[in-house]
Amino acid sequence: MIADIRTDGWTAHCIWEHSATVRELYARRARGEAEEMVCAAQAAELLAPLVSPGDSLLDAGCGSGYFFHSLKRRGIPAEYHGIDAAPSLIAIGQRELPRHGLSADRLKVLRIEDLDGAVDHVLCMNVLSNIDNFHRPLERLLKLARKSLVLRESAKNGAEYRYVRDAYLDPGVDLSVHVNAYDAGDIEDFIGARGFRVRRIADRRSGGLPEMVIDHPHWWTFFLAERM
Repeated sequence: MIADIRTDGWTAHCIWEHSATVRELYARRARGEAEEMVCAAQAAELLAPLVSPGDSLLDAGCGSGYFFHSLKRRGIPAEYHGIDAAPSLIAIGQRELPRHGLSADRLKVLRIEDLDGAVDHVLCMNVLSNIDNFHRPLERLLKLARKSLVLRESAKNGAEYRYVRDAYLDPGVDLSVHVNAYDAGDIEDFIGARGFRVRRIADRRSGGLPEMVIDHPHWWTFFLAERM
């Protein structure tokens, strides 16, 4: 039998490339038409006292780059850059955000594993809970951060790992995704061992209670890490 070996496996199996609902929502967010996410507002407020004029900020897993609006409306003087592994979401931001003052070249299709360099501040929200584990990508983000990292993930006392079918994708798409809740103490220890002072902060949206996302519980928690 003839082999069928292709190189588009990442995109073909990326759940964020298979949801018209998500693309429509992220387009409205990029245009500034959707209500600001509570977690985006909280992240911006955490960053505000840490950012000095001219500081750079990387939004890792930025979707369409809509966090740029949260910075802009608060006058936070960060040079915004966003990366995401989903090409269709980055394309939305590159199309919509220039009219709001963000150059299209500030948004790049990039996985955390392929990232290198340095920025002053790193933001990562709702990303690491949907991959196999947090260690390697979080270490990469910490290496990048000269000053601070703001992290929001599903975290609680005691880890739980799930790999489940996402029932909210486009019709006919059958893909699974990691829905992990990491041990909050493990995350704090991991960050602290890499030269950061870390604080665990209650998530304003969920109030510390589990929130159901794609029918599975998420214990949203913020971690604010400042380099010592």
